[in-house]
Amino acid sequence: MVLVLTLVMAAVGFLLLVVSLLTGSVVWAWGCIVVCVAGAVLLLVSSLRSNSAPRAGGGTHRSLPTERFDEPD
Repeated sequence: MVLVLTLVMAAVGFLLLVVSLLTGSVVWAWGCIVVCVAGAVLLLVSSLRSNSAPRAGGGTHRSLPTERFDEPD
């Protein structure tokens, strides 16, 4: 969900950039910057939350067997 929202914000930011270039207005360019920075912050917060949340499968890595299997003599 957050990724989709971030992609939409990036598309809106790009659209604002195109409008600012076509009209020559600085206001549209600042709008582009604000939308893109907000999308980047949203993506960063989402990434940090997903890294700190515990996973459903238990640990974050698989445990290795503790026994050592040797070849038969």
